[in-house]
Amino acid sequence: MITRKSKGEIAKMRSAGRIVAEVLALVEESLKPGISTAELDRLAERHIRSSGGTPSFINYIGNRKYDATSPYRYQASTCISIDHEIVHGIPGDREVREGQIVSVDVGAIYDGWHGDGARTFICGGIGAGTPAAARLVETTRLSLMAGIAAARPGGHLDDIGTAVEAVAVEAGYGIVRGYGGHGIGTSMHEDPSVMNYRTGRKGIKLEPGLCLAIEPMFMIGSEGTAVLPDGWTVVTVDGSLAAHFEHTIAITTSGPEILTTV
Repeated sequence: MITRKSKGEIAKMRSAGRIVAEVLALVEESLKPGISTAELDRLAERHIRSSGGTPSFINYIGNRKYDATSPYRYQASTCISIDHEIVHGIPGDREVREGQIVSVDVGAIYDGWHGDGARTFICGGIGAGTPAAARLVETTRLSLMAGIAAARPGGHLDDIGTAVEAVAVEAGYGIVRGYGGHGIGTSMHEDPSVMNYRTGRKGIKLEPGLCLAIEPMFMIGSEGTAVLPDGWTVVTVDGSLAAHFEHTIAITTSGPEILTTV
């Protein structure tokens, strides 16, 4: 069911989004060669909880047909995906190397309301990676901003995917088509689904109070994806690099407002 949020409810989502943004800034500051993805995850969880929030991802089952005791319940506060991993990478003992692409996805609940955001970094700074990696990361970020700019009241849902796709096509990148954005509110994933490409259907009308997580995912190579045996990590089938950015937004009478910001 698609819901529209009140100004008071959006204010609560703004608080959750601020925590997400602070975590991503903390990760960027802490992302140095040799740090493990588990260490980054612990930093994230500590900040979420010390800010009065709860990690959205811990024990998340999603659409999988697992019960509450399943070993496939997600057990971390973040998803950390490296190089050819697109999304849902599980933090662990891996140490990040200089120049690697590192995509970090974070969710936080504050007073019952969710914020969800992601950024892709290059370990050691943008200059530490290859020019191809730097271009991929920046282009994916720009596609997110294009999608947000298209989320205007009076428009339609497909305007967002059309704007994101246009950036990918111009750059020559593949678009991850099996995963995308979503509505968000008291649940992390609500209707509607937000595609990162033109569907050919206008979709719902964008109205004030609608809250969405927009999250483009691009890859340098083919658009094929696969899920690793861990049941979560999504990778490019050809091993090409991937990048992922996400913001939670609210559509207001004056346009889209980014909620996952400090």
